[in-house]
Amino acid sequence: MSEEEIRNLKPDFSRLAKITTRGVCVTSISSSDEYDFVSRLFAPAIGIPEDPVTGSTHCCLGPYWMKKLNKNSFTAYQASERGGFLKVRVIKERVLISGKAVTVIEGSILDS
Repeated sequence: MSEEEIRNLKPDFSRLAKITTRGVCVTSISSSDEYDFVSRLFAPAIGIPEDPVTGSTHCCLGPYWMKKLNKNSFTAYQASERGGFLKVRVIKERVLISGKAVTVIEGSILDS
């Protein structure tokens, strides 16, 4: 699958919602020099049709692309409607991720 195909996917969310895993991730090497790979994550079964930018997915994508590209540091782009860039670095059994975050909810824990 190419980056263009990833960007132009029009998923059938009702069919995807029947999949019992947390979500479905698609990824491709980038056609741009700006980043190494692109991805999208669809998870309608857990109430997230498409996640805008997903750190946990990149914890899996880092090791995957490390084996494919024979390097351990990447610039990634999640090509959702909002989209976002991430820096991903694999160090032994750890994956370090950085990027710009968006707060979507705030809360506090109260003592009982």
